[in-house]
Amino acid sequence: MTTAQDNSVLPRCSGCGISLQTTDTSKPGYVPEKAMQNDPVICQRCFRIKNYNESSSVTPDQDEFLRLLGQIGTKDALVIHIVDIFDFQGSVISGLQRFIGNNPVLLAVNKIDLLPKVSNWNKIRNWVQKQAKDAGLKVEDVILCSAKQNDGFDRLLEAIGQHRGDRDVYVVGATNVGKSTLINRLIRDYSDLEQELTTSRYPGTTLDMVNIPLDDGKFIVDTPGIMYPSRYTELVDTRDLGVLLPEKALKPAVYQLNEGQTLFFGGFARFDFIQGTGYHHSFTCFVSGRVPIHRTKLERADQLFAAHAGELLSPPTKDNIEKLPAWTRHEFRIAKGSHSDVFISGLGWVKVNSDQGSIIAVHAPKGVKVMVRDSLI
Repeated sequence: MTTAQDNSVLPRCSGCGISLQTTDTSKPGYVPEKAMQNDPVICQRCFRIKNYNESSSVTPDQDEFLRLLGQIGTKDALVIHIVDIFDFQGSVISGLQRFIGNNPVLLAVNKIDLLPKVSNWNKIRNWVQKQAKDAGLKVEDVILCSAKQNDGFDRLLEAIGQHRGDRDVYVVGATNVGKSTLINRLIRDYSDLEQELTTSRYPGTTLDMVNIPLDDGKFIVDTPGIMYPSRYTELVDTRDLGVLLPEKALKPAVYQLNEGQTLFFGGFARFDFIQGTGYHHSFTCFVSGRVPIHRTKLERADQLFAAHAGELLSPPTKDNIEKLPAWTRHEFRIAKGSHSDVFISGLGWVKVNSDQGSIIAVHAPKGVKVMVRDSLI
């Protein structure tokens, strides 16, 4: 007679941190019994992501995210909060302080390689500091970096050295901010361990705490990425993630619009210039180069979307658009003389260049964060 397997004695996946099990292929942590002899051991899900770039529908529960995050407040730790400069308002954890207590925080602003190379980095840093303060974050330092390009990484290591002391290092962030990529860089500098975390563009790659031992007996602890449904990247089909997420430096697209003109960003969202003083206004679009932009008259916009969503206005495909929530209209009045971005979480932003006042509207799936903010660039 067989007995139930005691999963408590099984190790954890070195890729995503989940407890391994050999009995149920449909549940997180499954690994074939013969693969348990490998060193290190990774679950079947991580194996498929690493070797075949496959996605998985297995993701942690949001309550579990918050439970794990809340554990940090009981520790003596240095917290590295990683955010995505392309999706700052979508990826920042505004309620972080209530979870981590008085532990010091370094704000690592990743993916700066996506910004135009002519960007003024001092202004970018000042912008980040103001946005972090507005979000209620108390940070020891702001580090602009690119884990992908290894930019700013020496500065991050220096900041960790200044603030860590004899603490463990906890790394937190939303999904798709480059958390695991950055931690893999830390492992190479702080640990002799032959281990790399699973990295991919799919949300929820890390499923549980991953503890990486450091040479001084402390740990780097990777936490699961927090999934915010207000980010477009959490809503789309996995095939559209590669379209939304830019891989190269953004090439700003400037449009001179008259009142009553509309821009469609594929079938993802719509931007209406409703009213403005003067003949025409200038708008600069910062989105992935794989998102096509289509200009039309505002009076034709509803009809155009109804007839051509998923075809002329794509991606997403018609089938994938139908899976998304219905669009909600957001109207904004841009004050005269302001320097503003109209931000759509996960898709990008539109900079309003005119010194004159204007009224604009954005149509996007219900729940996606749409807001006006101070201009980043």
